[in-house]
Amino acid sequence: MNEYFNYIGIVGYPRYQNSFITHKILYNWLISKGYKVIMEKKISKELNLNKPRIATLKEIGKYCDLVIVVGGDGNMLNTARILSSYDIKIIGINRGKLGFLTDLNPDNALKQLSNVLNGDYILENRFLLDIKSYNKKLLSNRSKAINEVVIHPCKISNMIEFEVYIDKSFAFSQRSDGIIISTPTGSTGYALSAGGPIISTLVNAIVIIPMFPQSLSARPLVINNSSNIHIKFFNLNKKICVSCDSQISFSINFNEHIVINRSNSCLNLIHPKNYNYFDKLTSKLKWFKNFF
Repeated sequence: MNEYFNYIGIVGYPRYQNSFITHKILYNWLISKGYKVIMEKKISKELNLNKPRIATLKEIGKYCDLVIVVGGDGNMLNTARILSSYDIKIIGINRGKLGFLTDLNPDNALKQLSNVLNGDYILENRFLLDIKSYNKKLLSNRSKAINEVVIHPCKISNMIEFEVYIDKSFAFSQRSDGIIISTPTGSTGYALSAGGPIISTLVNAIVIIPMFPQSLSARPLVINNSSNIHIKFFNLNKKICVSCDSQISFSINFNEHIVINRSNSCLNLIHPKNYNYFDKLTSKLKWFKNFF
């Protein structure tokens, strides 16, 4: 054991039962190295371990120095949104499909983790979005998003009409199927499918992307992440849904409006020392490599 990490949490509920093997191997390996390991409550029952320390995700956030997420990007998003409120570092072992956020390959994860636990890693702070809905001046809902916020009619094949204000200045009005407000982290996800740009995670920016707008001149807009985004709706005779990372959703009613800005919370994501963002884009998006 060393000075970099003491208490380590293992979290992430995988989609497939055989993925629990990774949890068990990881747990036994960390224990053999002398680390104090805390297992998330809901997965400890699946592993048949000998009296493991268990805790809720929030308790892990309070007491651990590092969390290892075993699963796909969905597991990482769900975990990181909660743990972003705590001073804790997060790394992921990919047991999903793409693995944009979960760096480590399960086939050689322990070797990579060994270097990370010895302090040989890259720390990256990813900002989140804070989403609030108001009924006049009263706060009605609040959430956070790591990837994106999607605002759309709750009923499919409907359009909504709204105005967007940036830092209290009118930006544009629109009639469309909705709007996506994305972080650089989310720019390779749903925002990319909607025609948005890929934004390096080192750039302090937010991208606003229209969803099937009625006007052909509507285009994605990139703004500073310190900006305040205010969305007002009109002719609101239908329910509108707000989705955060495709995991948390709520609806808003007549006379409500939405405010989105950079959250005070951040995701303290760590990578192996050989991590390269552009290599990840090449491999995950199947881009051509250099011919020369």
